[in-house]
Amino acid sequence: MEVILKTDIKGLGYKNDMVTVKPGHGRNYLIPQGYAVLATASNKRILEENIKQAAHKAEKIKTKAKELAGKIEGVTLEIKAKIGDSGKIFGKVTTLQISDALAEKGIEVDRKKISISSPVTGAGEYTAEVDLHREVKTEVKFSVVAE
Repeated sequence: MEVILKTDIKGLGYKNDMVTVKPGHGRNYLIPQGYAVLATASNKRILEENIKQAAHKAEKIKTKAKELAGKIEGVTLEIKAKIGDSGKIFGKVTTLQISDALAEKGIEVDRKKISISSPVTGAGEYTAEVDLHREVKTEVKFSVVAE
């Protein structure tokens, strides 16, 4: 089943992408939630027209994303966490904490665009991936220290 995505969906695609999904996923989740529409001939024509009109706007957004990626690459964040005697942290470091730490540095990034690839188990240096645009991805370094 082919659908046109109306929003970015992690692991599936970005807004205005035409993707093939299993019929149950499309009918029972994507379309009722408003995340996608069926890829009919008329919807495809509407999509093409929208892409033409949004090309200039998309270039501005991509430029802003590149500027933001440049700012993020030069930053090392410090996340404070409670650490036990064995060196392991209590709880976990979340994308919300990374987003808040970036906001303190003057860089606004939505927490949903951040993903931590390796599990954060104790104090040390880690990296998280920030997906700013479909063509602009960067990594932010953060260190976990004891409170």
